[in-house]
Amino acid sequence: MRILVTGGCGFIGSAVVRHMLRHTGHDVVNVDKMTYAASLDALEEGQDHARHRLVRADVADFEAMRRVFDEAAPDAVMHLAAESHVDRSIDGPGDFIRTNVVGSFILLEAARAYWAGLDGDARGRFRFHHISTDEVFGALGPSDPPFTAATPYDPRSPYSASKAASDHLARAWMHTYGLPVIVSNTTNNYGPWQFPEKLIPLILLNALHGQSLPVYGAGLNQRDWLYVEDHAEALLAVLEAGEPGQTYAIGAGQPRRNIDVVLAICALLDDMLPDPNGPRSRLITYVADRPGHDFRYEIDPAHAQSALGWRAAHDFDSGLRRTVVWYLDNRRWWETIRAGQYAGQRLGAAA
Repeated sequence: MRILVTGGCGFIGSAVVRHMLRHTGHDVVNVDKMTYAASLDALEEGQDHARHRLVRADVADFEAMRRVFDEAAPDAVMHLAAESHVDRSIDGPGDFIRTNVVGSFILLEAARAYWAGLDGDARGRFRFHHISTDEVFGALGPSDPPFTAATPYDPRSPYSASKAASDHLARAWMHTYGLPVIVSNTTNNYGPWQFPEKLIPLILLNALHGQSLPVYGAGLNQRDWLYVEDHAEALLAVLEAGEPGQTYAIGAGQPRRNIDVVLAICALLDDMLPDPNGPRSRLITYVADRPGHDFRYEIDPAHAQSALGWRAAHDFDSGLRRTVVWYLDNRRWWETIRAGQYAGQRLGAAA
């Protein structure tokens, strides 16, 4: 297939691009605006791969998206382009509305116009895969069952509200216009090439430098963690085996409290690269909680596992160890970011 991937230079998007180039024969047309969190380096061999083409364009630009569809003639779309950092959405929600809501609307309209002009077989094969987050479902209490694809929406932050809006648009375009849309929602991803404003790389890199490890509240907020390469594999399974009109909740069933994630990172670093000043847990600093901080996210992946024949290959301990080793081995990439080359970065407590 020829697959149009939006946001393919972002954290999850680049993992999808790498996975398809390494494990399939699909051609990839990668549309990315190249904002602060995008990275050409994250494409790895994709930068010069014969089956990959990068188009620098904004999903909120209708004429640009129309040209992309006309020139690329894709068999499917994987829509990952999004502003995704909750703290940034609290500071400045406008970018999130523009990219996540308006951008999704424009991409859906461009896809609908393109799909309407396809012949019978190509029209029947076309898919629009909209990738979203479990944060649209709101917050779970300590004893609530995990989210499923049927959980009612209850977004609590500007970020999650913007993603919820885009999910509703995608489904509406199927019900109203017949566009063959599939939606997937996932939980917190981690792994190589994640921009260091997110919890795991932020804590890891601060700990390496002997800096404060900021933890919101008492660190008791809980997240379900999914290794990004496992998610990329799941997303391709959704595209290839998912049914239009269905929603797939993708997770690993590996919840951890934020404080336990921080302590696990400290323990791994202490083992791999001991600090003569003592255990890195001494650097933990509890900071004022952010507004509307959801207490717990967790996904029940049973339906996706059964329907797609997919299961996360990495448990949290093995995935975290691989992640720590990757950041230790790729200092040049993140040192450039921490030196402030990327405009508008906001490095603080996360998750």
